[in-house]
Amino acid sequence: MAELFIKQAENYAEGRPSFPPELFEFIASKTPSKDLAWDVGTGSGQAARSLAGIYKNVIATDTSPKQLSFAPRLPNIRYQQTPPTMSIAELESIAPESSVDVVTIAQALHWFDLPNFYQQVKWVLKKPHGVIAAWCYTVPEVNDSVDSVFLPFYNVTVEPYWEPARKLVDDKYRSIHFPFEPVDGVDHTGPFQFVTEKLMDLDHYFTYLRSWSAYNTAREKGVELLSDDVIEKFKRAWSEDGQDQKIVKFPVYLKIGRVGNIV
Repeated sequence: MAELFIKQAENYAEGRPSFPPELFEFIASKTPSKDLAWDVGTGSGQAARSLAGIYKNVIATDTSPKQLSFAPRLPNIRYQQTPPTMSIAELESIAPESSVDVVTIAQALHWFDLPNFYQQVKWVLKKPHGVIAAWCYTVPEVNDSVDSVFLPFYNVTVEPYWEPARKLVDDKYRSIHFPFEPVDGVDHTGPFQFVTEKLMDLDHYFTYLRSWSAYNTAREKGVELLSDDVIEKFKRAWSEDGQDQKIVKFPVYLKIGRVGNIV
């Protein structure tokens, strides 16, 4: 079992896309100061790396020490393992009250205990302009041939193994509870759409699929979702255009808001 989760962490670090500069530029444009960012559920640090180029200091936390072991080491990023739920005392070990310019959550908010987490966010953010930015990305888009194999695989074969929270991602975070005020310049909290791209060969694409929580849940139950038949279907579709590497697009959906003066 431990080896399974180690492998999942490796697949996550290797297979997951990074996020577009435009996303971070938009978020940063809504934070008046750039002193401190807290990246929650940082995983292997994809978002923390980008934040470190904008904010003076970044705190990046995750419950998984294995995920954190794959994160990039930069001088202004402090990584910290945290329990799934934290007391105020534990929260103070991350950042003092009203000290954080932005809290970011990349592809993880749907897993959180939202009422408890939002109280923590309101405690650490600077008032009234501290920002919370949470985003998800939906299914990869390659081309018609590959996507025609992927969609039934995702919607039928894999669907029973997703946790219910995955529905919030499929819904592009439109229905996720988000009790914050619109940031300056917009009249709603999103979702705002971006897109990220990753150059992949087929093996890399499979690595991404194997990083899914649903894939690993199925493995725990003795089910191999990427069976020989499924792999063969993907191989035929992938090879149709004669290109080993392809640009894979991931639509990104951002919810963003400011804390205001609420406590």
